[in-house]
Order: sequence, then structure tokens, then C-alpha cells
Amino acid sequence: MSWETSIKGFKSYLQIERSLSDNSVQAYIRDVKKFANYAIPIELSEFKVTRVDISNFLAQINQKNISSRSQARIISGIKAFYKYLIMEDYLKINPTELIESPKIGLKLPDTLSLIEIDKLIAAVDLSNKQGERNRAILETLYSCGLRVSELVNLQLSNIHFKEGYLKVTGKGDKERLAPIGGRAIKYLTIYINEVRNHQEIKKGNEDFVFLNNRGAKLTRVMIFIIIQKLTEKIGLKKKISPHTFRHSFATHLIEGGADLRAVQEMLGHESITTTEIYTHLDNEYLRSNIIQFHPRS
Repeated sequence: MSWETSIKGFKSYLQIERSLSDNSVQAYIRDVKKFANYAIPIELSEFKVTRVDISNFLAQINQKNISSRSQARIISGIKAFYKYLIMEDYLKINPTELIESPKIGLKLPDTLSLIEIDKLIAAVDLSNKQGERNRAILETLYSCGLRVSELVNLQLSNIHFKEGYLKVTGKGDKERLAPIGGRAIKYLTIYINEVRNHQEIKKGNEDFVFLNNRGAKLTRVMIFIIIQKLTEKIGLKKKISPHTFRHSFATHLIEGGADLRAVQEMLGHESITTTEIYTHLDNEYLRSNIIQFHPRS
């Protein structure tokens, strides 16, 4: 076997047995290939790798000023790869067993205030034929806390306006119901009835909600570009992405007193530990308010 064959088998394992999303699979494969690109020039087989070899590789990437968070992700990918090789009986001893990930601090995600969200949505050019679509995109991202992949794959058949929810397919093809607010329903209805219904739709894209000028579903990159242009237009200095709307959705719910378990369900988090990061954001929010309004601050 070769590195290429082993990585191909690992990819199939991630897709079929672990049922990971395409994005997660690509991230794992990308990180394992980084190690393979280190090992191949020195003629190091994946089956002959030792803990020392992995430590040397990690020392090398550390010198390239790769962040602790990225290093931890690479180590996680390599560990998953060797766990697969052990499981398939290609190896008896796991060389990653004693490898520790670098300690990484809690990274609180950037969020937008309600005023900033309103400014971004107000900046959408409604005289442009894609304006109604873009407004509906932002309202849906914020109203439902969707991941960008969930947004671009949202289908008409999964929108239930009367009941007030969307059926969303999240990570690992897990489905959940996401409540949708009145404003998002309003602007989605306008876009679907007044813009989308008059488009020529490319075959195979008939059920996707958000379409580009050619009648095909939007890409993730296009959503990033739409948000980036609006950010520049209003002069917002924060570095934001579609995911920032999801973070803002969760933060504003927690700040408003929403139950953590309910937020977990709405976000589609498998573990409540992932959702708990927003309680830290809430603490920051409380502290900033105390500093701002307390007479002794």
C-alpha cells in the first residue's frame, strides 16, 4: 500500500462509516496530506511512522507560525487517520497515542449587534434584481441560525410557512426543525413569489430556494461575497462571515434568557458543550454592561 491508497481508504471510512459532511471529510484529508507531504520525500511509509516522526513534523509546522488552533486540528486529523489504520488491522501500535495537542484558549466567536445586523440588511440594494434574494438570505441566516451549507441547500419543499419552521439538513445529514421568524417569512415570501418565480431555473435546481443569475443554487463562496460587500458598504470594521449571523442568533437568544437546551436544538449541536460557548459570550455582554452603567466603573 501507499500513502495515496491509505488516504483514499481513510476518506471512504469517513464518508461511509462515520457519515461526516463533505466539508469535514475534506478538512481531515487536507490535514493528513500535510503529514504525507512531509513523510514521502524522506521515504517514510505510513506504516513505519513513529511518535518521534510525528513530533518532528509538528516541530516543523510550529516553526511556520501556524496557530495553536490549526496545529490542534492537524493533530486531530492525523490521530483519526492512525485510528483508522489500527481499526483496519494495518497497524498494531498507534504512533499518535502519546501525542498531545497544544493548549488553546477559549476563542469566543465574533458577533454582530442588532443595530449592525439591521444596518447590513438595510444596505442591500433593492433596485438590483438580486436585492430581494440577498435580503431574504440575511434574514434567514439570522432568523434561523443556519450554517452556510444549510442555507445554500435549503429547499422549497422544506419550508413550512404556515407552521413557522424550516426542515434543515445539518452535519452528518441530520435533520432538525428550525423555527423561522416573521420578518424572515415576509422577505422569503417576497423573494420566492416576486423574483424566483420569474426565473428560468436550471434542471436539477428546481427545489433549491436561493438561486444565482443562471438559475442554479448559490455556492457558499457567493454567500461570503454578498456579506463581504455589504460589510464594506457600511464601513463595518469587524471581520464577519455567514457564520457570524449564526453566532449572533445564538448570542442574542442567550442574552434574552433562552434555555440552553432549546438553543442547542435550534443550532443542531450534537453536544451541549458546543452550545455552552454562548454562555461565555453572555458573561462578556453582562460585564460590558456593568462597566458601562455602574457608577463606580
